[in-house]
Amino acid sequence: MTATTSSNPETAVVPWWVVLIEGIAAIILGILLLISPLSTMVVIIQFLGIYWFIVGIIDIVRIFTERTAWGWKLFSGIIGILAGLAIIQYPLWATFLVPTTLVWLFGFFGVIIGVIGIIQAAQGAGWGAGVLGVLSILFGILLLSNAFLAALTTPFIFGILGIVGGIAAIVMAFRMR
Repeated sequence: MTATTSSNPETAVVPWWVVLIEGIAAIILGILLLISPLSTMVVIIQFLGIYWFIVGIIDIVRIFTERTAWGWKLFSGIIGILAGLAIIQYPLWATFLVPTTLVWLFGFFGVIIGVIGIIQAAQGAGWGAGVLGVLSILFGILLLSNAFLAALTTPFIFGILGIVGGIAAIVMAFRMR
């Protein structure tokens, strides 16, 4: 017996046991990130590099099969191949660079989202939007001011999120069943 993820008949049918396996995998990955963060991050980043490399090659091959947006496919393919090769060749360097870059992105997005929240509050969205905007800016500045330390905590944060998300997926799987 299968269940759908929504009541819309156009969505794909997902068997409950697939969600169960995803939940178990997320818990295992979360535990590994908490127990052995460095080696687990090295492996995860290596998989990311291999993935980007393969997707980059596929994007370039797609230029010859689908002529539309060939410039974007070429650009995406070259970036994917270069990023993938860089990660594959320098796994330890990439293990620190990728999370640090992610923290920088979160920091910049936090500041931008905060400014947008303050602007919305000034335009009548209410003081709640302004407070959340200020908090978002403070969070973004905190991440940007100490990006390396924040990147070192990233495996632990993802580990906790993996465990919580895995438990939620397992509960959802049994509800689907």
